[in-house]
Amino acid sequence: MVGLNFYPRSPRYVERKVARQIVEAMPHGVQAVGVFVDATVEEIRSIANAVRVLCVQVHGDFSPETCRELAREFRVIRAFRTDRRFQPKETALFSECDVLVDAHHPILRGGTGLTSDWPAARATLPRARFLILSGGLNAQNVGQAIAAVTPHAVDVCSGVESTPGIKDHRAIKDFVTAVRLAERSAADSCS
Repeated sequence: MVGLNFYPRSPRYVERKVARQIVEAMPHGVQAVGVFVDATVEEIRSIANAVRVLCVQVHGDFSPETCRELAREFRVIRAFRTDRRFQPKETALFSECDVLVDAHHPILRGGTGLTSDWPAARATLPRARFLILSGGLNAQNVGQAIAAVTPHAVDVCSGVESTPGIKDHRAIKDFVTAVRLAERSAADSCS
C-alpha cells in the first residue's frame, strides 16, 4: 500500500492532480490509500473518486456509523491514537474497518516519529479484522514491534524520511528488509 496524504496541514500533503498521476503510475498489486484527517464524508468521497483510490484511511473523530457509510464504497482503515483514553475494546465497534494503531501527539496527526503503545496495540489484535501497527517504526525497531504485537501489517512514515515529507530510498529498503526478516523469523518459529 502507498499512502497519499490529503491533509493540507501535513508536510506530506499531495494535491489531487499529482495523486492521480501517482495512482496511474503504480504497478499492479500496489494499492493506493487516501489519508484523511477530520474530513467530511463528502470531501473523502470527492477526492477518493477523483484520484481513483479504493481505500481510505481516516484520522479524527469518525463514528462507527460514518465508517460504515464509507465502507459501502471503500476499504476503510480507521486510525486510533494510543493516548491515555484509548480503549482497545472500542475498536470492535468498527467491524467494517481495518484498524490502524498509532502514537498519540497532542497536536500532530501521524508522521510524528513517536512510538505507539505496543501492549495496547497487541490488546487490539483480537478485536480487529485487520490490524496495522504504526507510530515511530523504523528499520531498527520494526522487528521488535512485529514480534511484540504480531500485526497483520505495519505502516511507516517519518521512519523512512530524511526530512519531513522527503522519503529516503535507502531507509525504505532497510525497512522492507527488516520487515521481511521479522516475517521469516516468525514463520520459522511457527514451524
